[in-house]
Amino acid sequence: MEAGRFEEAYDVFWPAARSGNADAEEWIGVIYALGLGVEKDYRRAFEWYLRASMKGHPGAQSGVGWYYELGLGMPAPDLVRAYMWYTLSAIGGDPDAAISLEEVVKKMTQEEIEEALILVDDYKVWMYPFR
Repeated sequence: MEAGRFEEAYDVFWPAARSGNADAEEWIGVIYALGLGVEKDYRRAFEWYLRASMKGHPGAQSGVGWYYELGLGMPAPDLVRAYMWYTLSAIGGDPDAAISLEEVVKKMTQEEIEEALILVDDYKVWMYPFR
């Protein structure tokens, strides 16, 4: 990736991503999100980020939050789910997630925040059972 050989990077990450490696899944998401050696595809990027996120990958969780916040690859933004994913990412240790969370909360109603907190509690229990 650093050398700019994106097609080769894709070929390296693809088998690991297809086998369920969360780091590789996130990299495939990055490749599609930025159109690095492939056509930019927000929907495919989101799906790869989501796969890694469900395995507790904090960077991918932050990416999913961003996609929900902006509505990329989906019909409309969903601030409740953006808040949820940013919070889970922060719990997982992503240092940038707290900044994203501060920004998204400025756009939300109190009702939306309360709904998001319920979702955080539901996900946190099985995703981060010891935190």
